[in-house]
Amino acid sequence: MEPSDTAAWPAIGFETLAWTPSERVWGVEGGRARRTTGEHYEAAVPAEIAGLTPVISPEILALAEDASYEVSRFDAELGGEVTAFGSILLRSEAAASSQIENLSASARAILTAEIGDTSAANASVIAANTRAMSAAIDLAENLDPDSILAMHRVLMAHDQRHKPGVWRDEPVWIGTSAASPVDALFVAPAAGRVPGLIDDLMRFADRDDLPVLAQAAIAHAQFETIHPFTDGNGRTGRSLIQAMLRSKRLTRSVTVPVSAGLLTDIDAYHAALTTYRSGNLESIVSLTAAASLRAVGNARILVSDIRDIRKAWIGQVKARRDSSVWRVLDLVGRQPVISAESVASELGIAVTNSYRYLHQLADAGILKKKTEHKIGVLWRSDEVLAAIDMFAERSGRRGR
Repeated sequence: MEPSDTAAWPAIGFETLAWTPSERVWGVEGGRARRTTGEHYEAAVPAEIAGLTPVISPEILALAEDASYEVSRFDAELGGEVTAFGSILLRSEAAASSQIENLSASARAILTAEIGDTSAANASVIAANTRAMSAAIDLAENLDPDSILAMHRVLMAHDQRHKPGVWRDEPVWIGTSAASPVDALFVAPAAGRVPGLIDDLMRFADRDDLPVLAQAAIAHAQFETIHPFTDGNGRTGRSLIQAMLRSKRLTRSVTVPVSAGLLTDIDAYHAALTTYRSGNLESIVSLTAAASLRAVGNARILVSDIRDIRKAWIGQVKARRDSSVWRVLDLVGRQPVISAESVASELGIAVTNSYRYLHQLADAGILKKKTEHKIGVLWRSDEVLAAIDMFAERSGRRGR
């Protein structure tokens, strides 16, 4: 389909549907619906956008271009340090995206959950979001509907209430009641429309004739309007932003934590998604650009903090240059909660041999040892964990 000039972005339409709940229908609160009859509701009917050309003011396009430049420059600045910072930035983005959904946990809890501790529910969910973000990046070269399903499958793999990697076959809505979409603030498109709308969205995302950051912001807003799953739409939609930035080569090596920028004003983010449905796409483009600029500034501080920590470590460790303890130290810099097993796997050595290096770093004051319930002994760097938590604190959260 050839792109067409459009004076204004189309607002969503509506269709009247009968409310006939199944045994499992999910509203905004995630509650089970009651059976009622004789009621109707208005469900959204989004326009197809694959062939539309967004019309954006020069001022907002300039802001988006400035943000794109800063995102690319930050990615390039890390150069050979990508291995050191890539995983930490990815986790920071996943944690911020989760916090938008009222899911928060300390860096220590999240990293401990990655190793296998499932006792902290929020941390386990955020760890799953990290895996989904990683999957999104891995799938960036071939973005299509199956990629979206794969991201969601990873995200929701351990959620017993919802179907991972499956388009919804039920209504979903935003409103004050979880019992019924009647009188809801917004009811997503009927389930039967979802596959076609997602196909159209991914054709839009595949275009190479649009400003990348604006294209990613619009694709995200359209995805959230479609709301193709019973849960996990926000986190999957923000993973789509990261996948598009990588697919279009705006980022080549690292994940810029855009969600941390969105987290600064959650009310403005939700308002931008709402105004998008009325045909105003500039709000979400402007917000995403501003969020990207904030995210880059915040991420630069995080990188600087960790560089300073790693530099100080060099003076604390007394070992030969060829000692494997330096490789363990590199691992700690990007994975500040580790086990003897993870060290052994990383270095390709026996688990028993990894204890020597862990104890050496503990004696140097770099690591602390702690026995965690059910998963055994772990070692952690409180300095790196504190730097990551400070990043989250700087992101702030002014609204709900």
